[in-house]
Amino acid sequence: MRKLLFFLAVTLMAAGHSYAQKFPVTATKLLDLPVVYLPPNVTVHFISPEPIQYVDISTKQIIGDLPVKNILRIRHVLVDSLKVHAFGDTGADAVVTIVGEKFIAQYHVISSPNVVAGAIKTDIEIDLAEVRPLEVRGVSLSQPELHQYALRLLAQKPEKHLQHTSSFGIKANLNHVYTLGDYIFLDIGYENKTNLRYDIDELRFKIDDKKVTKASNVQSIEIKPEFTLFDTPFFKKHYRNVFVFKKFTFPGNKLLHIELSEKQLSGRIITLQVAYSDILEADTVPW
Repeated sequence: MRKLLFFLAVTLMAAGHSYAQKFPVTATKLLDLPVVYLPPNVTVHFISPEPIQYVDISTKQIIGDLPVKNILRIRHVLVDSLKVHAFGDTGADAVVTIVGEKFIAQYHVISSPNVVAGAIKTDIEIDLAEVRPLEVRGVSLSQPELHQYALRLLAQKPEKHLQHTSSFGIKANLNHVYTLGDYIFLDIGYENKTNLRYDIDELRFKIDDKKVTKASNVQSIEIKPEFTLFDTPFFKKHYRNVFVFKKFTFPGNKLLHIELSEKQLSGRIITLQVAYSDILEADTVPW
């Protein structure tokens, strides 16, 4: 009988160990979360290194919003005290969950009016070294990573064999075409040979037919960059920027038109044509 019980105990322990290996349980305890104090009449800002994708606040006594894409702002909201006692949500303790492109961060928010002023932080930098990594479907490179690669391309010397065009004293150059994973990087530059400042209205990317006849239906598809390195409103002599797109393809009878337009009524418009062969011959982003 003792041998049978011992055998069953060993079998159960082995089965439990095997289950734990196949289905590991990871959980974050409330006591392990960093503490953030939120007294009444105080606003706290969480500053994320990446655009914030999702936020959860575990109490209705605290509200939050995103004034910009990488900042979460939270504060107390005035509620009826009778409703608070009826539903048991005092808002004294809450968990704030922030999900970026590649991380998840959680904070233990304590609402106490008696906190020493020196312990209150009104802006909190989210440190990637202290958060949990997260793989979000559909996101292969984060905005900081795209920024890093774009800056690296900007340091490269422009190539001379790629597309260029001139119009109204403005020269447009396709400096580089690079690929990395599911992304295409276009390094584009403009030279203003006139003394008139160029105020940028729009920079559009469209896939159009090479030849357009009167009898044919013109099909134009506009594509939007996933990331733009600089937000430059104007330039006097030189302008250079890197635009990042999700990987795209188009047939050989079409061209990618890069159209730069000026704000003035008689604005100068410069259109740079890029063939699909330039995309196919793109190099990999240098490490």
